[in-house]
Amino acid sequence: MSTHFRPPNLALTTIGLSLATFMQVLDTTIANVSLPTIAGNLGVSNDQSTWVITSFAVSNAIALPLTGFLTRRFGEVKLFMWATLLFSLTSFLCGISQTMGMLLLFRTLQGAVAGPMYPITQSLLIGTYPPEKRGMALALLSMVTVVAPIAGPILGGWITDNYSWPWIFFINVPIGIFASMVVGNQLRGKLETLSRPRVDYVGLITLVVGVGTLQVVLDKGNDADWFHSNFIIIMSIVSAIALSIFLIWELTDKDPIVDLRLFRHRNFSAGTLALVLAYAAFFSIALLVPLWLQQNVGYTSTWAGFATAPLGVIPVLLTFFVGKYATRMDLRILAAASFLVMGATCFMRSDFNLQVDFYHVAIVQLWQGLGVALFFMPVLTILLSDLRQNEIASGSGVATFLRTLGGSFAASITTFMWTRRAVTHHEQLAEHITPYNPIAQSAMQHLGQGNPQLGGSIINGMITQQSFQIAFNEIFHALGWIFISLIVVIWLAKPPFVAKAGPAASGGH
Repeated sequence: MSTHFRPPNLALTTIGLSLATFMQVLDTTIANVSLPTIAGNLGVSNDQSTWVITSFAVSNAIALPLTGFLTRRFGEVKLFMWATLLFSLTSFLCGISQTMGMLLLFRTLQGAVAGPMYPITQSLLIGTYPPEKRGMALALLSMVTVVAPIAGPILGGWITDNYSWPWIFFINVPIGIFASMVVGNQLRGKLETLSRPRVDYVGLITLVVGVGTLQVVLDKGNDADWFHSNFIIIMSIVSAIALSIFLIWELTDKDPIVDLRLFRHRNFSAGTLALVLAYAAFFSIALLVPLWLQQNVGYTSTWAGFATAPLGVIPVLLTFFVGKYATRMDLRILAAASFLVMGATCFMRSDFNLQVDFYHVAIVQLWQGLGVALFFMPVLTILLSDLRQNEIASGSGVATFLRTLGGSFAASITTFMWTRRAVTHHEQLAEHITPYNPIAQSAMQHLGQGNPQLGGSIINGMITQQSFQIAFNEIFHALGWIFISLIVVIWLAKPPFVAKAGPAASGGH
């Protein structure tokens, strides 16, 4: 870290950095509510449309561990400017995509250039604020990271309903250019020591191949009938080999791209496991609720956004207080309370039905916000607490990398489970509707007003909706138990949880 540098206008610098982070975090969720529209416009299934989310998340996760290397090579300010400008360019390309293939390619590139943006913003903020005000700067940054994912669905829904989905990407272009210019101008005189660090090519290539093929297996598995398909078997084998080489190499290389030796620390292991699993479950909720509201309950994109938005109310009100006072108590209690609240809201959703009203959906989201508010800061502090000073930046990077990966795998697994369980329930519910069942026949006649074909298709539609609803309830029941089990995981950590001083100690999300 360079010596303390004071930009000409601290407020303007903070706005520039916050806008870039806001835009990048917003992009992880802005497409969630627009997926049905994008799927319809580009002529693909809803299952396939979730690749818009996962392609971004996977390439973002793979690019994250490279941040340290790129910073040493090009310097923080230059890297921030280039990443932000390239993010604007790839956003524009996403907006002009004509096919799903084009959109996925540009989303992958967009995720890759976004990789370094968050860690760099965190580092630049800490570097430009005097030591006594750093806590405030980080509280502000975590506010931005909590508000952006909530603003995403509302903004995405409103833009999709009133304009067209490409605008959810075009909106980034002016913001990115403005943020890049402001920060570049304000931090022009910042001195940085550059070096030419060695690249761990074996680690990088095995990471890209291993994680990339694993994601393809998760995304394509359902359509290709899993291990009955040669393509899926080959991809699984490639992934297993690449990840095995990656693990062995990273544990033995002296300058690894992902430092797996950090897991020898007890709190880092317990904290990271809790972070990754809780975030994956949280990501599943954020993806499934808007999809369900639109597909099953008949909400528009905008109303799906409004129904999920109350999630952000409590975090916005509490972030500052959690940042200021949390360290005075056992952080495991706060984390356990967070998991308890999140688990309880999942159990509430597992009782939803197709007649559920807007108020009930919104109030459960509001309560879940309490869990979100108590989640990030305690868990991050616990996982960084037993690392050495020189391991903190690396630990923060590894945890962020695994968390991002967890979210992307969760998106694939959740949509697969939802569809798969719905198909099973459809078969069970439709068993008795046959031409030989007099009750079913009279119902078809009645519903179709004398046309049994029409009546049959109406009944089939009802059964489809019900089977998706039952599957939705089952998934939330399972998610509830996942959160409850994480209370045990977080108690494996041992106090004291005082984070060491250092730039990445107060980790971002």
